[in-house]
Amino acid sequence: MNSLTSPLASSTKSDGKRKREDTKCDDENFTVDDTSPISAHISDHDARTVARSSNGLGEAAHGQDDEPTMKKSKLLPNINPNGLSQAGESTQNGVDEIPKPAEERLKKMHDAVRTLLECVGEDPDREGLVNTPTRYAKALLFFTRGYQSDLETIVNNALFHEGHHEMVIVKDIEIYTLCEHHLVPFTGKMHIGYIPNGTVIGLSKLPRIAEMFSRRLQIQERLTEQVAHAIMKIARPEGVAVVMESCHMCMVMRGVEKTGTTTITSCVLGCFEESERRNEFLNLLRANSS
Repeated sequence: MNSLTSPLASSTKSDGKRKREDTKCDDENFTVDDTSPISAHISDHDARTVARSSNGLGEAAHGQDDEPTMKKSKLLPNINPNGLSQAGESTQNGVDEIPKPAEERLKKMHDAVRTLLECVGEDPDREGLVNTPTRYAKALLFFTRGYQSDLETIVNNALFHEGHHEMVIVKDIEIYTLCEHHLVPFTGKMHIGYIPNGTVIGLSKLPRIAEMFSRRLQIQERLTEQVAHAIMKIARPEGVAVVMESCHMCMVMRGVEKTGTTTITSCVLGCFEESERRNEFLNLLRANSS
């Protein structure tokens, strides 16, 4: 992985043309819950859950002495059980406290897409576009279904006492998300590493956490931080490191129109703030990479 030869930092580099795989979405079978999950307010149940357990996951495998020593981060967001209290407030603001029924929201989105089609000079009633507003509304809800997920449900208490204190890495996690600035995709891969403090988290939970945050309107810098801080909050390891590399369509299809650029972001917490652990993580990422 040649793109990881430099120290962890937010950077953009030319890396040749990258292949992209389109995500598949069965619009006809995609359904929407009758209540919107997008709310910045924690429920009474969630409040009781947090009060019951220091990590918001009920009776998890943690004791009072398990808290790792971590240097104070410059951008440490508060992670509530819904995963909504994040560094970027733009994923919360402007949302009704009482969500509207699904059908009403779909109808509103349908009408908005028709207006957009008319504004670009198209006829939304022609054969090829007559069902596009409905399809796009369902697709957009699918692309942003991370708002319907919460950390407590995803992790499902998959925390286990193993007495393990060596590095665990899950790399090459495919990420598909929408840039909140232009609502066009940026896609790439995320690499997650952590050093357990005696307690390990189920391996599949790391990609699931990344998926939850990526299926929201995002910027890459915040997405990287959200994943790292969520894992730190839930698993309470000695440290977490997250690196993401992606291609932004807003830089390819518009703007500077640079097709060969790759953007790399990182977030290191706890023991990974030390150069020895950080370099070990980078070296393991490069292993077996072409």
